Amino acid sequence: MSLDSDVIVDRRRIRRKLTFWRVAAAVVAIAAVVAVGVIATPGGRSSLTTSGSIARISIEGLIRSDRERVEALERLEKSHAAAVIVHINSPGGTTAGAEQLYDALVRLKAKKPLVVVVEGLAASGGYITAIAADHIIAQQSSLVGSIGVLFQFPNFSEFLKTVGVKVEEVKSSPLKAAPNGFEPTSPEARAALDALVRDSYAWFRDLVKERRGMDDTLLEKVADGRVFTGRQAVDLKLVDQLGDEKTAVAWLVAEKKIKGDLPVRDFKLTPRFGDLTFLRTAASVTLDALGLSAIARQVEQAGVAQAIDRLGLDGMLALWHPAGPN
Repeated sequence: MSLDSDVIVDRRRIRRKLTFWRVAAAVVAIAAVVAVGVIATPGGRSSLTTSGSIARISIEGLIRSDRERVEALERLEKSHAAAVIVHINSPGGTTAGAEQLYDALVRLKAKKPLVVVVEGLAASGGYITAIAADHIIAQQSSLVGSIGVLFQFPNFSEFLKTVGVKVEEVKSSPLKAAPNGFEPTSPEARAALDALVRDSYAWFRDLVKERRGMDDTLLEKVADGRVFTGRQAVDLKLVDQLGDEKTAVAWLVAEKKIKGDLPVRDFKLTPRFGDLTFLRTAASVTLDALGLSAIARQVEQAGVAQAIDRLGLDGMLALWHPAGPN
């Protein structure tokens, strides 16, 4: 019995030591990964390493208003970067967010040569972002366009009627808080929303017409909400050239007299807290160190943030998304 007790005690001691070292390793890993992430953010080392180089920035995923991103672009304006290459892979987002980003890039372009490279998708608000540049490059299979505006809202009135729930309200005028999703949308509310959509759509069209130098006939052809491949987009004047980052560097050298031997270096725009890649990596490393490898893999591969992000989009949308199965 005494021997068995000693074995049990030794095993518990070993287990406690193993747990301690796992936690210690996790803490060290978190500290290291977070340090790398902080250095990579604007205000960290990456904002300094653009000196004597071409800055590379990336616009990915859903676009919404983001003051931190604007401030990062303002810092890039004041940096010693010789030029800027903007990589875009976005289906769009809110019209307000796309307009804010467009304005920030226009201000940046006034200070430094700027070229856009469409990697996979520049649709709706993503295309509004792209036309801030004087030169747009896309891959042959990239998707570009989706010039249009959307106001989308759920309506639960039939469901509430089925379960016997009625929402009562008192409001100052019939169009206050309309549509609310709890009752059928009135013709007056639908007309008011239609006016909003048409006005934003007119602004989008005029912006494309001005920035891309289109006549009315060509504008009508491209502004019906469709997306086009990069090959089609060249002929339709939505983009200027087919290619990739090397093509963008060659254009900067030929047209903006940028030195051809300058390196291209990342300039990180501050992401929202929930999208911080280095924190997601830190969480994965921590779980793995604690022996929770299965959960670690789920964290590393999580795509839930995109869905949550889309649910959080408020207001008028300039957004493209292919329809799912019925």
